[in-house]
Amino acid sequence: MPLLPYALPVAVLLVVCLALWFRKSRRQIPQSAPILIDGSNVMHWNNGTPDIRVVRRVVDALQHHGHTPGVVFDANVGYKISNRFLGDEAMADRLNLPVEQVMVSPKGVPADQFLLQAARDMDAAIITNDRFRDWATAFPDVVKPERLVKGGFRQGSPYLKAS
Repeated sequence: MPLLPYALPVAVLLVVCLALWFRKSRRQIPQSAPILIDGSNVMHWNNGTPDIRVVRRVVDALQHHGHTPGVVFDANVGYKISNRFLGDEAMADRLNLPVEQVMVSPKGVPADQFLLQAARDMDAAIITNDRFRDWATAFPDVVKPERLVKGGFRQGSPYLKAS
């Protein structure tokens, strides 16, 4: 049975679901509130395979709803997506973001520390499925469930679940 007749209704349903989620999430994450994306976590949301397009789709969705997201990556992000080191500028280009909104952590330093410190300094929510248990003592104010927004990727579209 061809799937084409179902494509439009499924697409409409996904758009409606995403719109409802964003309407709900805006109550929890005001448009003016900063929001950070754990790029190294989010890029694995599509079947566990690193894909920068997943991060780009999350960025696009957030921008569409008035947010100005920042994205933080581990130093190895370039090797995962293009077999070579990629710094802040190269990743910003891939995400179509200003370089000021993208950070690749230095080699040997986990991005978690930079991400959590930035979230603390900016009082920002973090989009990630990581619970940061190893960092709970150093960043108890940041790793609260209400500050961490979970999500995933289904049928080519990101979804977010506010805690």
